[in-house]
Amino acid sequence: MITITVNGREKQFPDATTVEEAVRVLCPELSAQCLGTISGGIVYELGQPLHSDVSLTVLTYKDEEGRRIYERSIRFVMLIALNELFPGQQVRIEHSLGYGVYVVLPGKTLTQGDIAAIEDRMRQIVKEHLPFVRSRWKRSKAVEFFSKLKQKDKTDLFSFRKLDHIDMYTCRNYSEYFYGAMLPDTGRVKVFGIKLNAPGLILQLPAPSAPWQIAPGAHLPKHLNAFQESSRWCRILSCTNVADLNQMILSGRFREFIRINEALHDKSIAEIADGVQRSGSRIVMISGPSSSGKTTFANRLCIHLRVLGMTPRLISLDDFYLPKDRIPVKADGSLDFEDLHALDVPLIKASLSALLSGKQVELPVYDFSSKTDRKPVPLSLGPQDILVLEGIHALNPELRTDLSNHRISKIYISELTCLNLDDHNRIRTTDARLLRRIVRDYQFRGSSAIDTLNMWKNVREGEEKWVFPYQEQADFVFNSVLHYELPFLRNVGYDILADIPPENPCYLLARRLIKMLNYIVPAPQDTMNEIPPLSILREFIGGNTLYL
Repeated sequence: MITITVNGREKQFPDATTVEEAVRVLCPELSAQCLGTISGGIVYELGQPLHSDVSLTVLTYKDEEGRRIYERSIRFVMLIALNELFPGQQVRIEHSLGYGVYVVLPGKTLTQGDIAAIEDRMRQIVKEHLPFVRSRWKRSKAVEFFSKLKQKDKTDLFSFRKLDHIDMYTCRNYSEYFYGAMLPDTGRVKVFGIKLNAPGLILQLPAPSAPWQIAPGAHLPKHLNAFQESSRWCRILSCTNVADLNQMILSGRFREFIRINEALHDKSIAEIADGVQRSGSRIVMISGPSSSGKTTFANRLCIHLRVLGMTPRLISLDDFYLPKDRIPVKADGSLDFEDLHALDVPLIKASLSALLSGKQVELPVYDFSSKTDRKPVPLSLGPQDILVLEGIHALNPELRTDLSNHRISKIYISELTCLNLDDHNRIRTTDARLLRRIVRDYQFRGSSAIDTLNMWKNVREGEEKWVFPYQEQADFVFNSVLHYELPFLRNVGYDILADIPPENPCYLLARRLIKMLNYIVPAPQDTMNEIPPLSILREFIGGNTLYL
């Protein structure tokens, strides 16, 4: 007999009892919602047999890891359907779009008839409750298998895998590799939709707050256009997957890749500066989620505005944080630093109005290293000056209520990574941003990786509430991703993540990032000097001369 604990409820069970059986007995009220469990930072699948004492915590769709399990499983159903309808057709899972996932079939433009056929076939597969059978393959067997299917993306990726085995899933004679845990069978993923978004499709999923229904479709044309432009350049540069990036490093082409990426950034920033000048704006507002590179982008934009004969004055919203005793409090009693009203909104609005009226104001300056306010700095605007405001809340309409008489240019910036592990396993934008933030906070803000990981859930919740709803209001969208950056972030981030012990609550998140980084070749130290001192990446790895 073994002792199994689920959400604090304990009972003895026969050896080889599955996770799902234990949850059904100990937490029957959660049985229908349970997508998996976690113990010590390790995810246990529902069908997994248990052979020793263990304490498990239920994962539902409200948990990020639960949502990832659901998404992987419905992606598997979709891939089976696409393989049956379009045998031999390449399928590439590109990126998230709202609560959906954008998928393309390279070389093929889908029609509305295709969409109806795909959804119909998927629903048939779901109704059949086909099992996802997990088995461990030798790496050589997996390479041979995917070579026969001409899936070079996977065979190339496996050449960089450290372990000599690969956990595969098979369903109805279709085998696939997935980057994480799965559900037991196809019948568990009933809630989904398929929507045409030519040339590809959107796999629609539920929102965390309502897992019983498909989330409303997100209309994000500017966001999608930024992704597609980035994907286009990845294809032009022959770097769409991690293995491509690794080969650039190993073949000596990495330096040129860095130069091209930086040149593309500079070209995009220059074009945005031209657009701001043409608009006749007196104020530029720059927003984006955490670790997008807002600060460096704002400084570089100011340089390009100067080239055009303008005189920009830069303000950071981070300088307006209220004292801790005035920060809004969440339902659990913790301080909500992501809330708009964690900033001194009346002071921000008064300062902006005064500046644009030609008055001098005293602006606060916040020091993240010491976490203290410094002496206020006086600032005034001349008739030809342009005000540049950056921060996660910069596009919030509440900050613009007193600025209706002024022309405003609104800019949204985010790291929208288009680099995948392979065609069917994407690197999530949120994971890439988190890695940036871990490296930056560890080196320059006096925070450990654990500190950053602990706050990430709150950061993400704040973005969903305060940042993403306003992204399509932007006049310009800038993708801050540098497709060469992961090897450099790996150099700093890998060891500090690897030091997090399994008993730490952050271990799951750290392990997820480490699993991704295990596939990435470290950047050679002698290529560090190829990164310009004004690069957005320098904001995270150091050496950015903008802040000297």
